[in-house]
Amino acid sequence: MSDPVWLSQYESGVPRNIEYPDWTIVRFLLESASQFPHHTAISFYGRPITYRELDNVSNQFAQALIGLGVKKEDRVAIMLPNIPQTVIAYFGILKAGARIVHVNPLYVERELEHQISDSKSTIIIALDLFYEKIRNVKSKTSLQSIIVTGIRDYLPTILRFLYPIKAKKNKQWVEIKKVPPVYDFWQLLKEATSEHPNIKNKPEDLALLQYTGGTTGVSKGVMLSHTNVVANTLQCQYWMTDLQPGQEVFIGVLPYFHVYGMSTSQNLAISLGGTQVLLPRFQADEVLKAIEKHRATVFCGIQAMFIAINNHPRASSFDLSSLKVCMSGAGPLHAEVQKRFEDLTGAKLIEGYGLTESAPVTHCNPCRGTRKQGSIGVPFPDTSARIVDIETGNETVSPGNIGELIISGPQVMAGYWNQPEETKNTIRDGWLYTGDSAKMDEDGFFYIVDRKKDMIKSGGENVYPRELEEVLFRHPKIKDVVVVGLPHSLRDEAIKAYVVLKDGEHATDAEILNFCRENLAKFKVPRWVEFRAALPKNLVGKVLRRTLREEELAKKKQ
Repeated sequence: MSDPVWLSQYESGVPRNIEYPDWTIVRFLLESASQFPHHTAISFYGRPITYRELDNVSNQFAQALIGLGVKKEDRVAIMLPNIPQTVIAYFGILKAGARIVHVNPLYVERELEHQISDSKSTIIIALDLFYEKIRNVKSKTSLQSIIVTGIRDYLPTILRFLYPIKAKKNKQWVEIKKVPPVYDFWQLLKEATSEHPNIKNKPEDLALLQYTGGTTGVSKGVMLSHTNVVANTLQCQYWMTDLQPGQEVFIGVLPYFHVYGMSTSQNLAISLGGTQVLLPRFQADEVLKAIEKHRATVFCGIQAMFIAINNHPRASSFDLSSLKVCMSGAGPLHAEVQKRFEDLTGAKLIEGYGLTESAPVTHCNPCRGTRKQGSIGVPFPDTSARIVDIETGNETVSPGNIGELIISGPQVMAGYWNQPEETKNTIRDGWLYTGDSAKMDEDGFFYIVDRKKDMIKSGGENVYPRELEEVLFRHPKIKDVVVVGLPHSLRDEAIKAYVVLKDGEHATDAEILNFCRENLAKFKVPRWVEFRAALPKNLVGKVLRRTLREEELAKKKQ
């Protein structure tokens, strides 16, 4: 059997195959703590944490969890932005033999309740600002304990002193009575030993339940093993041939509760003994300052971030020359954005592709070799990809023709948590069916033609119309509704809801949008509402989203 055509596109130093060690994710931290004990693993607004400290404090957190009754294979949730406690909790949970459940901090109570209940998480580590909504759903879920922490906890001394003043001014200061079953993160660490727990994890053990919306609107827990995550981390490492152990500085602004940020910023940095400069949220000015101050070398983000930096009025006044490699994912990267960013920084900005079900990266453009505009690149080492006919999914189509992208490799998930039918439909004969329409050219470069059916990308987040529509249908005045993603300048897509009211009812845009804000995370809330007498449908009554989308595009051309 001949070699895949895309292997000829691999740049020098990228192997066709990788010898994967028989490791769990924790081994990355143990190795870096051994090789670079005094090197800064995390920098948080001037507060450094060395690899030795990170190893010890994550041991303490693991011991604290065990003390609270956590057993091997229990699920423990993390609901945090990018702060040191996020990384400590991540490795502490794994060291305790438990499984991580990442929860999006933007979730409203309804979404939080579903994810906690579905995963049967027993403990959650959360920012103090999120405590109230966790408390409101606790009795409806499997939660037994809540561990609370704050932004202030790991700030340098001066900033720790000033933080309460600023937080109270911005109405972001909360006082929480921390008595069981509510625990203080810092206090738990103080009372725990730093001895490594004697918990035996195996590479094939489940490490994470990484939740993602489904095309049916049902949130599914993607089961990722230690092997899946270790493999993808090493695939990223070998792909970026310019990166050197103990020398790289990563901008950690991609949310770590997302598999993209977790893999390409957190785990890749740890595997290389690099420094993570953690930023809880993206602000272009703050990112530019961090790149210059810390001489950052790696920055993984989404297109909206690179657009914001390109358009920053003082971008050219910052010294960004330290950047080596930047990766754009979670949506297409436009040529103009790529060129402007590379001209501004001198770094390579490469486009890649992945999905939660593959831990996540499967394709990427070469860092220094041939790149093709509009392409997601070529498959990673040990990753196979095919374009198959959409009707049956069995026949490989010839180059240039559109079909469904399917993938196999060591990073592909074990399946969906407690959803055997969904797993069976998505993984067939060892191939992950992505649901994305794509094509491959003669050189082995792949191109996404359309995203998963009806899925909307809003600021790098996956939004599934059915979930939004189900919420909107609960509004007492709404008779019919459909949600569509439309092109937007700063985000991949913005959301528009088309609403048909019940006879005799009257409603305003504000009323519908307020209802959405009460029941949906911010990134899922529509930007616009349009009231209609009826929605366009086919002969069997299916709403024609494409017709609505084409109407909007036609308006823009007028």
